[in-house]
Amino acid sequence: MSEQAATAPKQASAGYSWFVVWFLALIYTLNFLDRQIVSILGKQISADLNLSKTEFGLLGGTSFALLYTTCGIGVAYLADRVSRKWIIGVACAIWSVFTALCGTAQNFTQILLYRMGVGFGEAGGSPPSYSLISDYFPAAKRGTALAIYSLGVPVGSMLGAFFGGKLALEYGWRTAFVIIGLPGIILGILMLIVVREPKRGGLDAFVDGATEHPPAPPILKAIAAFFANRTLVLTAVSSAMSAFVGYAGLVWNPQFLETTKGMAAADVATYYALALGVTGIVGTVVSGWLVDRLGHKDRRWFAWVPAIAFTLSIPFWFGMLWAPTWQIAMLFLLGPMLMNQAYLAPALTVAQNAVPPAQRTMTGAILLFVLNLVGLGVGPVYVGWIADRMEPAHGDQALVYGYAGVIPFVLLTVVAHLAASYSIARDKRLAAAL
Repeated sequence: MSEQAATAPKQASAGYSWFVVWFLALIYTLNFLDRQIVSILGKQISADLNLSKTEFGLLGGTSFALLYTTCGIGVAYLADRVSRKWIIGVACAIWSVFTALCGTAQNFTQILLYRMGVGFGEAGGSPPSYSLISDYFPAAKRGTALAIYSLGVPVGSMLGAFFGGKLALEYGWRTAFVIIGLPGIILGILMLIVVREPKRGGLDAFVDGATEHPPAPPILKAIAAFFANRTLVLTAVSSAMSAFVGYAGLVWNPQFLETTKGMAAADVATYYALALGVTGIVGTVVSGWLVDRLGHKDRRWFAWVPAIAFTLSIPFWFGMLWAPTWQIAMLFLLGPMLMNQAYLAPALTVAQNAVPPAQRTMTGAILLFVLNLVGLGVGPVYVGWIADRMEPAHGDQALVYGYAGVIPFVLLTVVAHLAASYSIARDKRLAAAL
């Protein structure tokens, strides 16, 4: 279906626009639920398939990231030219089928391939959604709208931890994959029925006296334009560093709490899941709300908000490693879980406002390419690699050393966001949009 066949008016009603963003957030919730269920089932999967910590790091991060990031570029190229709702709907069905197939895996190779399939499907989720949302909301409201969409990360992670853990305890990890994977097929169909394709750039001001927005450029030119834009590059680097820290914890937190701190699997499925959801929702919404209000006064707040948040998280990392019980460890873990959410909504807003409407999907995909390749592709494996080398001498405490190795990257993340703030302050297109 071409964009010319779109049925949405130039500006949809406010009620319908908010319905669309909440519906896309629901799909993103399922996206992240399917993505993160591996972490909560990690102990059972590793025991059943005899996986090392490095292999689990590959399974929980790298295998997914390779397909997700690479295919995302091609999907974005299509989404800047054809119906975005069709791409999202079909992609949702694909990643759901591969999630269910993970429950049939008999060895590391099979489950690795299935997780790569999940990554292939999920590549069609977020970049088209960012672009779609940006055509339903003007620039002044995009931070809040994209923050609502980004709630899929904490809510999906929470539901994955809760339902994945409970289902695995009751029926086994294989059944948990199947039950959680199947609902996405229904949501994919509903996406095609209830969401209308809006006009691209209908809510955006023209720049430099132009009377129309430029068309989507060829794929290589779009990629070159991204990396020639200092604001986008620094936003991508700071987001990648943020994701490195965030995913290193997100993939390994359940096993850290169980193996190192002695938390029961049932308690992980309840208390950790609840903490993951509450801190994620608060951190995501507040960061989006803050940048919508502070960003109009000084655009540097788009980078200052995450820089401050990651700085505040540092003492909590040390407390988490020191904690003698899982209860105290959980209290300290709340700090990074809350603060690590502060970068995504601001970064997405900067990326969507820094380019013409026809380049938004590609820009979002390239941002996710860098973010996930570094964050999801390297962060979990880095922690697992350190833990594998420390395990012979330190046993169940090996993950403490893996987590300690993340702390220097928290400091680098703060520096990266501060560097991005200087470019954001000088970006003319952002100045026109905001």
